[in-house]
Amino acid sequence: MTQILSIQNILKKASFSTDMKESQRVMWEEERYTDGSKWRFLEHKGPVFAPPYEPLPDKVRFYYDGKPMKLSAPAEEVATFFAKMLDHEYTTKDIFRKNFFKDWRKEMTSEEKSKITDLNKCNFSDMNEYFKAQSEARKQMSKEEKQKIKEENERLLQEYGFCIMDNHKERIGNFRIEPPGLFRGRGDHPKMGMLKRRIRPEDIIINCSKDSKHPKPPPGTKWKEVRHDNKVTWLASWTENIQGSIKYIMLNPSSRIKGEKDWQKYETARRLKKCVDRIRNQYRDDWKSKEMRIRQRAVALYFIDKLALRAGNEKEEGETADTVGCCSLRVEHIKLYPKMDDQEYVVEFDFLGKDSIRYYNRIPVEKRVFKNLQLFLENKQPEDDLFDRLNTSILNKHLQELMDGLTAKVFRTYNASITLQQQLKELTSDDSIPAKILSYNRANRAVAILCNHQRAPPKTFEKSMQNLQTKIDEKQNQLSAARKQLKAAKADHKASHDDKSKKAVEVKRKAVQRIEEQLMKLQVQATDREENKQIALGTSKLNYLDPRISVAWCKKCDVPIEKIYNKTQREKFAWAIDMAEKDYEF
Repeated sequence: MTQILSIQNILKKASFSTDMKESQRVMWEEERYTDGSKWRFLEHKGPVFAPPYEPLPDKVRFYYDGKPMKLSAPAEEVATFFAKMLDHEYTTKDIFRKNFFKDWRKEMTSEEKSKITDLNKCNFSDMNEYFKAQSEARKQMSKEEKQKIKEENERLLQEYGFCIMDNHKERIGNFRIEPPGLFRGRGDHPKMGMLKRRIRPEDIIINCSKDSKHPKPPPGTKWKEVRHDNKVTWLASWTENIQGSIKYIMLNPSSRIKGEKDWQKYETARRLKKCVDRIRNQYRDDWKSKEMRIRQRAVALYFIDKLALRAGNEKEEGETADTVGCCSLRVEHIKLYPKMDDQEYVVEFDFLGKDSIRYYNRIPVEKRVFKNLQLFLENKQPEDDLFDRLNTSILNKHLQELMDGLTAKVFRTYNASITLQQQLKELTSDDSIPAKILSYNRANRAVAILCNHQRAPPKTFEKSMQNLQTKIDEKQNQLSAARKQLKAAKADHKASHDDKSKKAVEVKRKAVQRIEEQLMKLQVQATDREENKQIALGTSKLNYLDPRISVAWCKKCDVPIEKIYNKTQREKFAWAIDMAEKDYEF
């Protein structure tokens, strides 16, 4: 059987410093697998399916036009999805309601279809109250009941949550199939509210080795297919019905293979750092090319580099939301301003990016870029492509010629990581740990803004901020009282000059100091929450930032790693935690 070294053993063999030798990288690649195959043996139990639908008690009713109506099981199940979301703003959106009602009617009997014709006449409030009561009951469960659930989850984890891959027991990431529900999407997604159908064994493709004990489907069912593809690392796959995308059951992020891929991703970005100046000089020269295709490619690459735009992928008409990336920008997505707000050559971007998140930005560009954009816009309609002689494939082929393994995403990883490193150097001061963490989150936010990682403010944001402000007010009152007590203690000591009054002054002084630290911690927390309410910090931290930068910063600033990465994230980045020294440079 192929000998595979664990990531820890490989890391011990190689000294991964800033100026890592090329031979050490070669050693990594050669020692992973001696014959180039992905794996030789893979055995697992398959996925855990969502539990079957349990009909509502008879006392829980659905009302149509003011009258109670008993629904068929399929229609009732879909109705419960909407009822559970009744307090959410999604259910007030027209597109969500329209899509839900259309898909819900597909699950109804012909009799139900003839009666239920207007969603506005539907009353789900009884169902909603029932689910709220169920949620509250779960919170009030006894220790014994909670322990029983915990034990069952642990049993499922031990049976289905691990696989054997080449003599290694590996943790599986998502062995549970997502239950059916309503698609939410992000931003103003045109498919929000559509029904995410229940995934069944007949939808599942199982991947395992021929000589393994194959997973058994539930009784009376069969898998869509069982295949033995050792060139991929997924264990099971299926196609979801909303956007037709393929979903996978994969290894846990902390697995050996995932760690290797992470390491390779960031090392590729570090290699880009060594040649990025040459690449930038080349695309600047290409702005003056006699060939329009080369000019377009060079301007697109400038935007991908400067603004961390995604390249964009071609989509079939009508398949998904009207989202675009750099290569698929249309004329209607940009506006040019020779001068705006005392800045020259300003480009305004306004389009829907990945997950229907709006990208809006105004940025001054170099004169040559501006002139080229004017040229690209000539004689075009709003719906025409801005880069009509460029697509993602052409761009990526060119990037491969510039550097082995280079893609548009590598620029995103490089610019995100280098931005974090620079921001940490600028923002971090010799202050308290809460203040240092605020500096880290501000550095991370700069990256999230660069990468357009937005989110809607949490539903409970205002309430949590009010609660935090109440704590701050209480702490300020405590501090005021403690300072008065300290002042009185000092007056007593001045009058008596005895040891007892001296000790009292010291006690009161420490109390004031302790409350001041507590107040500062709360104020920093409030600032942090307010600044990050519409920014998703997790996406960049987990996918675009070299974790060795964060680990090195923690070591250098004496910040516990637990303050930056939670337990799951520490497992994912175990290789970086073991590797990074406090003087690590991306």
